[in-house]
Amino acid sequence: MNIVVCHIQVPYVSGGAEVLRDGLLGALQAEGHQVELVQMPFKWYPRANLERQALAWRMLDLERVNGRTVDLVICTKFPTWLVRHPRKVVWLVHQHRPAYDWYGTEFSDFNLSDEDRRARRLVFEADGLGLTEASAIFTISKNVAQRLLRYNGLPGTPLYPPTAHNLFHNTAYGDYLFFIGRIDRAKRLDLLLEALCLTKTNVRAIIAGTGTETERLKARVKALGLSGRVEFPGRVSDSEAVELYAGALAVYYAPDDEDYGYVTIEAMRSQKAVLTAPDSGGVLEFVRDGENGFICDSPVAFATAIDRLYVDRNLAARLGNVGLSTVATVPAWSEVAQRLTRLD
Repeated sequence: MNIVVCHIQVPYVSGGAEVLRDGLLGALQAEGHQVELVQMPFKWYPRANLERQALAWRMLDLERVNGRTVDLVICTKFPTWLVRHPRKVVWLVHQHRPAYDWYGTEFSDFNLSDEDRRARRLVFEADGLGLTEASAIFTISKNVAQRLLRYNGLPGTPLYPPTAHNLFHNTAYGDYLFFIGRIDRAKRLDLLLEALCLTKTNVRAIIAGTGTETERLKARVKALGLSGRVEFPGRVSDSEAVELYAGALAVYYAPDDEDYGYVTIEAMRSQKAVLTAPDSGGVLEFVRDGENGFICDSPVAFATAIDRLYVDRNLAARLGNVGLSTVATVPAWSEVAQRLTRLD
């Protein structure tokens, strides 16, 4: 088939959605399809931009391009699903969360002004239009499907994205906790720092990635007297990340209501226990407390779990082994491609 994948681009930002995009393109090509990527830069401010960008996608007609029929379009994020096409499949990464579940929280930039209320209504209406036109809606997790049903009354079928590669492995259960990802408020790295202050062991932490909270967290590390125990290596390569996972004691990943969380899958593929929180969303679809990780509701609980793993590396290994079997349920990229292109 001739397939177009529709995605948004935020310049200078790369994360799980881009891993999904690249993996999907490769998987579709491997299945023998002719695949093209269509993406536009996404800027959500000032508010008028939301309407302009929704309109830009709506004006895009991909049914036939340069004399060639496009058999299928696959859309991933707001507002790509406004594109016009008779065979439109959505693999929903997430909606515009500041207008949905983050509305009224510290993670949303929407307030109660008339302009923001209007923009929020527009997002809901745009989603109602574009998503109801879809031939099928898949979501990257049960958590995303539940949000879609709660806010829009639309069902979605969970379809977990695989990791970018299969190089993850385990070499040792070292003396450090590992985090990798975008360093922002939603990842709640303060919890990790507060837990480290309460541990009785000499456990360290390596926080890899970049983001808006990096400098503040570095200052907090210094203020808490943790300078010798916390490293910020910045952005690391895929091969460096694989080795950092491989040598970690465990992986910390306790974001606020995560959509899915590639880190969870990568950690378990590396046979590492995952430390998370009761409200971490998609992470909880994989982590089972005391079986393949720990679900902790406070810095004290995190510190206790960390110390248990530090003094008992056999426990760390047992939890890691269970984690490896847990993520066997995540499909291969070939299966993902086949399910998204099955039009019957």
